[in-house]
Amino acid sequence: MKGFGVLEKGKVGWLEKPDYVCGAEDVICRPLAIAPCSSDVHSAMEMEGDYLKNRILGHESIGEIVEVGSMVRDFKVGDRVVIPCTTPTWKHPDIQDGTHQDAGGMFTAINFSSYEDGTFANQIKVRSADMNLALLPDSVSVEQACMIVDMMTTGFYGAELAEVKFGDTVVVFGIGPVGLMSVAGAKLRGAAKIIAIGTRPDCVALAKEYGATNIISYKDGDVIEQIMAITGGKGADACIVAGGGVEALNNAVAVARCGYGTIGMLDVITGEANMTINNLYIGGFLSHKTIKGGLCPGGRKRMERLLAMVEAGRVDPSKLITHRFEGLDSIEEAFELMVNKPRDLIKPIVLFQY
Repeated sequence: MKGFGVLEKGKVGWLEKPDYVCGAEDVICRPLAIAPCSSDVHSAMEMEGDYLKNRILGHESIGEIVEVGSMVRDFKVGDRVVIPCTTPTWKHPDIQDGTHQDAGGMFTAINFSSYEDGTFANQIKVRSADMNLALLPDSVSVEQACMIVDMMTTGFYGAELAEVKFGDTVVVFGIGPVGLMSVAGAKLRGAAKIIAIGTRPDCVALAKEYGATNIISYKDGDVIEQIMAITGGKGADACIVAGGGVEALNNAVAVARCGYGTIGMLDVITGEANMTINNLYIGGFLSHKTIKGGLCPGGRKRMERLLAMVEAGRVDPSKLITHRFEGLDSIEEAFELMVNKPRDLIKPIVLFQY
């Protein structure tokens, strides 16, 4: 098999590896679509560890099954399938106590490009296929489905973590692809007012299309002051941090309503051993503000639920895609886009035709 991944920290390239052996509960797919993510850039350029050396990157993909394990019941060769980025084994007893994302330890459900090779390859092996895969309906495009497996499930999870309720005022910090899906998720959960923070014209336009009622730019003055002015000094019921790092998190804490405000933290902060929460903003931890973070949900039922939203026309995540490529060899160019992030980029995708 051939794949694109990390050779060593800060260096990416092509890797040749033995073909996968299909386990009893696994399937092997050939890719129909793959998409690079900011997390791939973090893994390649910022993180370090033996597990990342000679590791194929990628965790966003749609596939066609070419081999099925002996114990797989619900899928067959030729099926087009949605492959979530979060793929736990589903057999660890911790699942009975908490979230499937961390059953067995922190991040144990993120197998692609960490514990196992990722999806930037001509073969993709999916563990626990009956529990992780979802069939791709004919009415959902490959492009729509590929944006479900990480961007949509993560963005929607921000709205869930922030406990968005009917009539809430919600602030979304950062309107890249995840933040845009957070806007869409907040609207679908019943938010009355959605304040989105960003400056890139394409992202601003799409944020409005997905449901943002107000757009704030840091170029127009202090972000906290702008939010408090829009909310009449009350602050936000819910905040979702999808970008902006520690500064955005502190701003979210500052504008969250005392006694009620909840913050969903999605932004992955790398390169910092320590971070500071402004004690004034948190009210000395006496303000009853809540910060919640976590890895996005995966698994079959999650994918089927999100696919149903797309089938019903409730949201179209393919609008995130701004750059399209064809064939495995083009993943290198698509990855470089995520490294450099030109102003017109929201999300790239690599499509395959056989």
